[in-house]
Amino acid sequence: MFFVVKISPAVLIVFHKPFGVLSQFTSDGSPNRALSEFGFPKNVYAIGRLDADSEGLLLLSDEARWNEKLLHPRHAHEREYWAQVEKIPDRAALDQLQGGVMIQGRKTLPCRAWLLEPQPVLLEPAREGGAVLSGAESAALCRDAATMKVFPRTPSIRFRKTVADCWIGLELVEGKNRQVRRMTAAIGHPTLRLLRVRIGNFWLGQLPPGRWRILAAEECELVAG
Repeated sequence: MFFVVKISPAVLIVFHKPFGVLSQFTSDGSPNRALSEFGFPKNVYAIGRLDADSEGLLLLSDEARWNEKLLHPRHAHEREYWAQVEKIPDRAALDQLQGGVMIQGRKTLPCRAWLLEPQPVLLEPAREGGAVLSGAESAALCRDAATMKVFPRTPSIRFRKTVADCWIGLELVEGKNRQVRRMTAAIGHPTLRLLRVRIGNFWLGQLPPGRWRILAAEECELVAG
């Protein structure tokens, strides 16, 4: 007698991680929320991490190979971040970032750094929830993926009338703990807000904070590419 074993295909999920959410399913005893609050399918886990006070693109899967494929240094997957920083960095400061800066006794790898032009505009606040988006909504997100728009953060960043701020872009191939924040602080421009908007060729787009969806096969190729 033979038994047919049905093997479910691997799942890859894109999640817009809000501010104040951990990249893990269990609480750490802090006021930060865990991923268990967002209604994900069983047996998925976060690929890599974003700090609780960082936002944006977080991938989850039930397939271990994604962890190696996306995080191992030999694959050098680009990660793009938008950082809202204090003051307006000049070209010399951005060149410092690009060439590598010393943080915690090591020099960061060369990266790409630029002033976002035009500066991102705020979208209307979105209702947070763990619901999966429809196919039509997903297609719209892909078409509008690179638009420089951001959702407001809750709580909002501190605002000082006497200190200007701006958004810069950073493209890295490494992701050490709190690296972007330490890099911008090293050049005298502390990060006020940080979003990851891209991994490989896949953009977060306008997926609202707290929402997630399962990626189609062709989108998985963009992530892997």
